[in-house]
Amino acid sequence: LRKGPGRIYPLAGYHNYGMCDVPLADATGLEVGMTVSVHDGSAHGGFYETFATITWIKDNWVGLDHGIEADYRADDKPSLTTVYPLVFGHRIQSAAVRDLRLEGNRAASDRNMGGCRGGAIYFYQSRGLEITGIRESDYDGEGLSFQMCRDVIIRDAHFDGNSGNGLHPGAGSTNALFENCGGQGNAKSGFFFCVRANHITVRDCEFAENGSGISIGTRDCNNLIENCRVRSNQGVGVLVRPSPRPVEVHSCRIRQCTIQGNSDVQIDVTTDAHDLIFEANQIDGGDQGIGIRIAETASSIHLESNDVTGCEQDTQIQDSASLASPTPFTCGYGDAPADAFQHLAVPERD
Repeated sequence: LRKGPGRIYPLAGYHNYGMCDVPLADATGLEVGMTVSVHDGSAHGGFYETFATITWIKDNWVGLDHGIEADYRADDKPSLTTVYPLVFGHRIQSAAVRDLRLEGNRAASDRNMGGCRGGAIYFYQSRGLEITGIRESDYDGEGLSFQMCRDVIIRDAHFDGNSGNGLHPGAGSTNALFENCGGQGNAKSGFFFCVRANHITVRDCEFAENGSGISIGTRDCNNLIENCRVRSNQGVGVLVRPSPRPVEVHSCRIRQCTIQGNSDVQIDVTTDAHDLIFEANQIDGGDQGIGIRIAETASSIHLESNDVTGCEQDTQIQDSASLASPTPFTCGYGDAPADAFQHLAVPERD
C-alpha cells in the first residue's frame, strides 16, 4: 500500500467541538468516502486532532462520520487534510494485520499526522490485535501507533524512516508483546512508550540510527525490555524521560540488551524514577560519554552484571542512595492483574 498525497484545505473560520461537519474555504478535490483529519496551527498535539471519514459535501461544507474533537479557532488556522493512516481500526477486537508492505510517501505530504490520532498503522480503543510481517517506511508521522488498547501482539514488524517515532504504544495501552521488531532511521525515537503504556514486553528487537533509541516516560510502568539492540542513535540509547511524582516511571526491567554508540549517554535515568532493574546489559560508548547516568532524585535503581566499555565514565550516580534494592514487582506481557485494565474503554470480549 502506498499513501496518496496529503493536501491541506483551510477551514472557513471558527468551528466548535462535537459538530459532524466542517466549513471549508474550498472543498474542491474532496470526495465522499475519503479519510481525512482536522488540525489547527496551535501545535496542541495529543488528541486535539480529529480523524474521520467524509459522509457528504455541500457548498464547501463537509460532513464527517463523527463529531470533531476540539474547538478550532480561526486564529489558529484550522484545516482539514487528506492525512490519514494506511491501516486503522477504531473500537474493534480480534483482528490481524499480516504480511504487508506500507509506503508512507512523506514527500507528497503537506502536513504530518499526530502520533496520538494516527500512524501508518493505527488502532484506538481496541483489543485482541495481531500485527505481523510488516515492512513500513517513509510515513509523515509515526510508523505504528496504538492508543487505549489491550492484548496486542506485534511480531516481525519493522517501521523505518518516518518523521515521528517508529513504534508508539500509548494512552493507557496495556498487555502488549513486541518480538523481532525494529525501528531504524526515524526522526524521533525508535520505540516510544507514551503515557501509561504498561505491562509491555519488548524482546529481540533493534532500534538504530533514530533520533533516540528507546524512550520511557509518564506513568510507563511494569515493562520488560530484553535481548534488544539499541545502537547508533543520535540521542540517548535508553532514556527514562523527566516524569516527576506522581507520574514517575517505575517497576521496569531492562536486561541482556546491547546498547552501543548512542550520543554521549547510553542509559539516562532522570527525575523521580524508581524500582528499575538494569541487568546483564552490554554497554559501549564508542570511546565517549557516560555509560549509565542516574539522577540524584531517582531511587531504588538496581545495577547488576552490566558490562560497560568504551565510555569516558562508566556510571554517573549523583547519590549512592539511588542504588537501594527495589521493591519486588512483576512486569511485561502476560503479567498484568485483572485491575490493570479497568481504565480502558475497549469492546467487551465476544
